[in-house]
Amino acid sequence: MSVEPITTRDHEARKRVHLQLTKTEIEEISEMLLYEELSRARIRDLEEGIRTQRARGSARAVRRWSRVARWAAQRAERYENQS
Repeated sequence: MSVEPITTRDHEARKRVHLQLTKTEIEEISEMLLYEELSRARIRDLEEGIRTQRARGSARAVRRWSRVARWAAQRAERYENQS
């Protein structure tokens, strides 16, 4: 196995060759990035909707348990007065 010594100039030249993209490749990459950004936006919208729904559900649970607690207190008071 032999290894060729490579200079910095050679390395930079090879990098430039690999970085030159055709117009079609650039368009494909741009389109892919566009779809990726759209999917991220959809995910953000879904997460926001879930946060809103959880907040609403939490408030609903608070009201429900408040009613249950009020009913239990009234019932306990009624039974205390009967005894």
